[in-house]
Amino acid sequence: MAIATKIKAQIEGSSWIRKMFEEGATLRQQYGDENVFDFTLGNPTTEPPEELHRELRKIAENPIPGMHRYMNNAGYEETRAAVAEVISENCSQPVTQNHVVMTCGAGAALNVVLKTLLNPGDEVIILTPYFVEYKFYIDNQGGIAVEVITKDDFQPDLDAIASAINPRTRAIIINSPNNPTGVIYPEATIVELGKLLQEKEQEFGITIVAISDEPYAKISFGETVPAIFDAIKNSVIVTSHSKDLALPGDRIGYLAANPAMDDVDLFMQGTIFCNRVLGFVNAPALMQRLVTNLQRVSVDVTEYRQKRDLLYTKLTDLGFEMVKPGGGFYLFPKSPIDDEMEFIRMAQKYRILLVPGTGFGAPGFFRIAYCVETDMIERSLPLWEELAKEAGLKPA
Repeated sequence: MAIATKIKAQIEGSSWIRKMFEEGATLRQQYGDENVFDFTLGNPTTEPPEELHRELRKIAENPIPGMHRYMNNAGYEETRAAVAEVISENCSQPVTQNHVVMTCGAGAALNVVLKTLLNPGDEVIILTPYFVEYKFYIDNQGGIAVEVITKDDFQPDLDAIASAINPRTRAIIINSPNNPTGVIYPEATIVELGKLLQEKEQEFGITIVAISDEPYAKISFGETVPAIFDAIKNSVIVTSHSKDLALPGDRIGYLAANPAMDDVDLFMQGTIFCNRVLGFVNAPALMQRLVTNLQRVSVDVTEYRQKRDLLYTKLTDLGFEMVKPGGGFYLFPKSPIDDEMEFIRMAQKYRILLVPGTGFGAPGFFRIAYCVETDMIERSLPLWEELAKEAGLKPA
């Protein structure tokens, strides 16, 4: 059966992911699940908070007539109002339900925003390392992804961003806490980025929308995750509850537009329309009702901090080099050998499964997702020691 040439090329271009999973399956068959140490997926083993279970029981035991029917494509008014109220607490902008659209997770929110904004050939800046799917999402909507390298500490390089902006630039995606590095962009950087975008908008007579991808915003280990609306006028938040409520399989999130945004009402009309015609129609009714009263709730980040500290301390003691993450649940070490794919294969000899940095636009690095059971991390540590020795690392 023939498929689209572009899709075939994209599948082949990302075949390292498929190959990695296939090799992982082979290892599991050979050694058993408990003896394979899979750090590949950001699929949290942490259970949702108890508040969520209480809300779920309440809904199940007291069903609302018509609760499974269609609603406004933007979502339930009470859910959007609850989202807007919490966003407003962290900024000076008067965010209302009319600035919020409930979506099938952050991936849907990104596609909706990009479809609303992009004409064919418009450019979207992404900062490397970036979430794997950004380039596909941009391509989905006819745009062109422009990669801009970050600094050595993975913080945005404003000079490099400035050089990349041109009359075709329509948006920039920022992700803090970042996947895959875990770094948090400080408020001063976001403020300076806002000034830069405003200058470039005036220079080229264009509007540049900052799309803030925030699924890890509540998973911070002490650093403040700055609110974007006060810093950048033309800005949109996209996020999901996959991480903060540990609901990755339930696909519930939202997009929220800055009330100060140029032509914000028209933009919101566009997102509601695109939410429908992209086939999402509306976010799941049950999940919307479930998260309405959970906007101030999140998983206990203490557990993630402990896992970060356990792995970060052990691996840096073994000689691995990495930036200490301020949030999220990823480490992004430098490969101890030049070819990180060779190192990934070396790790598989010790039944440790990792993701190569090439997939994130950062060859020479690899990603560790530590949103796994603590017991698995602890059992993997002796194998990390053997791996470090074979890679030629010297303990710190």
